[in-house]
Amino acid sequence: MTGRYYEEFEVGETIEHEKRRTVSERDNQTFCDMTMNQQPLHLDDEFAADTQFGSRLVNGLYTMSLAVGLTIPDTTDGTIVANLSYDDVTHPAPVFHGDTVRAQSTVTDKRETSDGERGVVTMHVEAFAVNRENDDGEELLVCAFDRTALSLKRESVEE
Repeated sequence: MTGRYYEEFEVGETIEHEKRRTVSERDNQTFCDMTMNQQPLHLDDEFAADTQFGSRLVNGLYTMSLAVGLTIPDTTDGTIVANLSYDDVTHPAPVFHGDTVRAQSTVTDKRETSDGERGVVTMHVEAFAVNRENDDGEELLVCAFDRTALSLKRESVEE
């Protein structure tokens, strides 16, 4: 187990997740198939070529799911009770096949549950395409959202 217990999260800290993934055409196709999303912007070269993007886009829900997956080893792997919510999701830039995505999480809030046995942690997660830059020459932000998780307290596991 590599995740953090409630007590180990610090409000204001940013966790840089080392894991990255280069998104393939197969990733996008499989995700679209599994979720029954047949949007031609994700799947049809000819259709997508005639859009403002010029080529197919990776499904935004895949991008968000990938960002969550990249964060889990450093945050909630083995220490989570449940994900409670995903809020304020934005996709400021698209992801294309071949983009390499990384994530970072900033702890924005934490509080104990009313019974004091667990804790609620909220993190602002940002996903970046590391092979593309914004106008300032920084990695391109492709997805951002707030994730709230119900976490175990270390003391509850050690009893």
